Amino acid sequence: MSRRHWENCITHFDADADTFLREYFTDPARKCLIVAGAGFDPRSSTISSTLAGIMGSRLSAILFREERGETDRDLRAAADKNESLLKGLIRDIEIVPINIFADDGAPVGGMRIREYFQKQRAKKDWLKGYTDVVLDLSAISIGLSFPTALILLKYCEHLSDINFHLILASNPALDGCISSEPDDQVRNVLGFSHLRQPSQEGPLAGIWLPQLAPGKKSVLEAIRSNNPTLKKICPVLPFPARDPREADNLISEYCDILQDGWKVDTRDFIYVSERNPLDSYRTISELLRRYEKATKDYYVPNMILSPLGSKVMAVGALMAAIEHELTIQYIETLRYSFDADKLAARSVDETDSEIVHVWLAGPLYDGYGNNHDTI
Repeated sequence: MSRRHWENCITHFDADADTFLREYFTDPARKCLIVAGAGFDPRSSTISSTLAGIMGSRLSAILFREERGETDRDLRAAADKNESLLKGLIRDIEIVPINIFADDGAPVGGMRIREYFQKQRAKKDWLKGYTDVVLDLSAISIGLSFPTALILLKYCEHLSDINFHLILASNPALDGCISSEPDDQVRNVLGFSHLRQPSQEGPLAGIWLPQLAPGKKSVLEAIRSNNPTLKKICPVLPFPARDPREADNLISEYCDILQDGWKVDTRDFIYVSERNPLDSYRTISELLRRYEKATKDYYVPNMILSPLGSKVMAVGALMAAIEHELTIQYIETLRYSFDADKLAARSVDETDSEIVHVWLAGPLYDGYGNNHDTI
């Protein structure tokens, strides 16, 4: 389907986002369901706490708690603390444990999410009475958040009278204090495994857009090895960014594989804003259109995204993947670690986060001529 309004959909940032939340959700006619994470990340409670203070009993919550087997005791304690805090703030709340891996080690988090929402939709009048659904991406992994976004978006579009919002608390400095141990298998994110086929216009031409991020070299190398026949690699870099030198630092970190391994031409670097997800969405969409035009009658572009860095940039990649049915590849995380000493040394906490709000769907966009899919 076409979502023409996404080119200029309603967005708010930082202070404007906070003002929007307080003004919009103060309306007593609004009833909201927030879907979020309930993990160790200090940002787990940021958005939910704000909405709870504004809406009181008009707010309900579904909080996913990601279970990855053996977990650091301190991280589990932090997650317990966040869960307890949110239970005290939101009266109508459901905590949903999600096992990320099956007994045989296979990543199944996305399938568990799909099964959960299938059960919810089977209930009579699920979401009846709600005016808004908010997906808080601040503290949910890509393997859960992207399938959740796709499922909720399609459902809200199908109902047509419910507004669907994406919100996140962005804090790159805090992200730098969280490290992860990756699994050893490259996967397509559930719902984003669009396998294009060669056609009369020509064979497939793989185009990979890896989002460069600190400490992700081995992960991106594994994804690259999983796609040996790529025609083009276009690394995605944050610019403008909170740290003006972030793009330069990433090029320095990845210099060896960019030049020797991936053979990247400097003209193929993609720069997108670390602050505005629409910049990422528009850039990826325009790049796809250009490749389709340039390779017509010769190749069929097959674009693959790996949005593993800034979550703001990843939201734009998510929108592009939904709109153009693109493949998203990633590697699931076995376990996380959180460097509290590094956090203290940087004098950073969740209150330094910038709030980003994207209004993806709702009655206010009626008139754009969008055709809603059935689900």
